Amino acid sequence: MNFSVVDYGVFFGYIIFIVGLGLWVSREKKGHEKDSKDYFLAGKSLPWWAIGASLIAANISAEQFIGMSGSGFAIGLAIASYEWMAAITLIIVGKFFLPIFIEKKLYTIPEFIEQRFSENLKTILAVFWIALFIFVNLTSVLFLGGKAIDTIIGTGDGGIIIWAILGLAFIAAAYSLYGGLSAVAWTDVVQVALLVIGGLITSVIALNSVTPEGGVFHGLSHVFNTAGDKFHMILSRDNPEYFNLPGIAVLIGGMWVANLYYWGFNQYIIQRTLAAKSLREAQRGIAFAAFLKLIIPLIVVIPGIVAFVMYTQPEGTAAISGVHEAFSNGEGGINYDKAYPWLISVFIPVGLKGLVLAALTAAIVSSLASMLNSTSTIFTMDIYKPYINKQATEKNLVTTGRITAFVALLIAILMAPIMGNIPQMFQYIQEYTGLVSPGILAVFLMGLFWKKTTNKAAIVGVLSSIVVALLLKTAVVDLPWMDQMFYTMLITMVIIAGVSMTTSEEPDDPKGIDLTASLFKTGPVFNISAYAVMTILVVLYAVFW
Repeated sequence: MNFSVVDYGVFFGYIIFIVGLGLWVSREKKGHEKDSKDYFLAGKSLPWWAIGASLIAANISAEQFIGMSGSGFAIGLAIASYEWMAAITLIIVGKFFLPIFIEKKLYTIPEFIEQRFSENLKTILAVFWIALFIFVNLTSVLFLGGKAIDTIIGTGDGGIIIWAILGLAFIAAAYSLYGGLSAVAWTDVVQVALLVIGGLITSVIALNSVTPEGGVFHGLSHVFNTAGDKFHMILSRDNPEYFNLPGIAVLIGGMWVANLYYWGFNQYIIQRTLAAKSLREAQRGIAFAAFLKLIIPLIVVIPGIVAFVMYTQPEGTAAISGVHEAFSNGEGGINYDKAYPWLISVFIPVGLKGLVLAALTAAIVSSLASMLNSTSTIFTMDIYKPYINKQATEKNLVTTGRITAFVALLIAILMAPIMGNIPQMFQYIQEYTGLVSPGILAVFLMGLFWKKTTNKAAIVGVLSSIVVALLLKTAVVDLPWMDQMFYTMLITMVIIAGVSMTTSEEPDDPKGIDLTASLFKTGPVFNISAYAVMTILVVLYAVFW
């Protein structure tokens, strides 16, 4: 695919640099052996800018670059609601969730469940999250990453997917298994800068290439004029993609379930805020991540829409040979997830391909490293320490964390090739994670903000939520899956409230959290940032409604 010596030099230079940086920043200081706090929480030393960058690097991966670009091709700008709604979700997490988590000095999210409810419920959720990270998150990121690299530097027929998967796994393991969260977070600062720069390069070149005349602004005008229906954030009922993004319900319904669960209670996301120097530093990092979230659609969704215009070839579009063949899935359908890697392989010039591939690899590797670290943290602190070795030394904990991460990665490598060719992988992952996330979110929200919530009610709620979700999914009423998530959460909260009130004679549960106004007081930097983010979002939705 016209990959030059310079491109390979840039790409492999990036790999050597990032692995070297990860090992250097996580080296053991003289006279100080790495302990569990160093390995799992970076010694609680992260500044706001490292936290913000690491949050985005952990989040942006092949799911976004490949999956969300594919959804941009199929749906349009409406898929950007995941990113723009995430910005306001981050502000809510920083304001209302983080103060409680940091006050309780947590290592893991299951640890909060133990403090608020019981060890049994903590263990149930810990096992669930480990399985989810390994069999869904790690596996899908490896598969999509391998698929992208196969399209960019291979023939696109799957010939090098296995080698690409092994390469990505090796890069992530090379520094994260040894260094822990320190290596992950500090390398993320470089990775997020690279993925933003590389992503913007792809968007600019794609827009410049969409018309025969060239020009970024001319290309953007052409795309907007010829694919205007792809620039609506709120889809109408007659839109074929309405069931993926059900109109106004995106703003007031199920999208909140997906985002609050992901950004508030997902170990591999929230872990870097728990590693902050202080609560104020963590909140500033979250605000920084919210601003970065606002620009992500420019680098992952717009390229997908450009690819759609090139594929449909409306009048005034540059003629692209082989475009229909490139997107064919061999069964008469369209392989949407080819959009981003196809743009890179066809339009990025020699010399820049290496940088853009490095950016894409940075996004994939940083997410893999984050997931590995969080999987090992949950297993070590929530299963190994309390059940397998109660007298574990700090050295035992760190060693167990490294072994766990290695085993998790090995399982994901074996599983990734059999995932197959799922259309719109991003939507697929969201939909099936949505079977369990509403119940877990309901348990957390009730546990955080309603003191009467009992352990028995939480267990009944989280188990019944799966039954409710499956019933809604198979019910005669044909509901969009995002609406199913919202209703599942509401029904689960009612179940939890009902069980709590009928089985407890106490006015409040003994483990209920005492909330005070002073706990949620935030600094001026965070407050100004929150108002700025909200104002920008109002403008964006008003323009692209």
